[in-house]
Amino acid sequence: EVQLVESGGGLVQAGGSLRLSCVASGFRSDDYVIGWFRQAPGKERVGVSCIRNSDGNTYYEDSVKGRFIISRDKAKNTVYLQMSSLKPEDTGTYYCAAAQGWGTMIPLPRWKEYTFWGQGTQVTVSS
Repeated sequence: EVQLVESGGGLVQAGGSLRLSCVASGFRSDDYVIGWFRQAPGKERVGVSCIRNSDGNTYYEDSVKGRFIISRDKAKNTVYLQMSSLKPEDTGTYYCAAAQGWGTMIPLPRWKEYTFWGQGTQVTVSS
């Protein structure tokens, strides 16, 4: 059974930094992608970044490019989202999600392909 557990959220002032962690377990193989999504109050959940576990290939949405860095520690089965230069509009619940079966040599999955979800962690950026 795939399980994803997020941590690291909190309250930070604009311009500050936070690091989110996602511990992943239960995958059948190395061929999965971990994505970070956020849901602002009253808005839909949107994907912001992802990383493929097998080859470390990454993707960032324009809204976070240059400010967020996604990385993985394979030995710890953990994916991190280092968030810097935070803005009030980054406020929301951040979810870790996984798409299984997306190995090397194929494009990264679309955001709708993610089928396993964590419980979320709250990030609040004050102005």
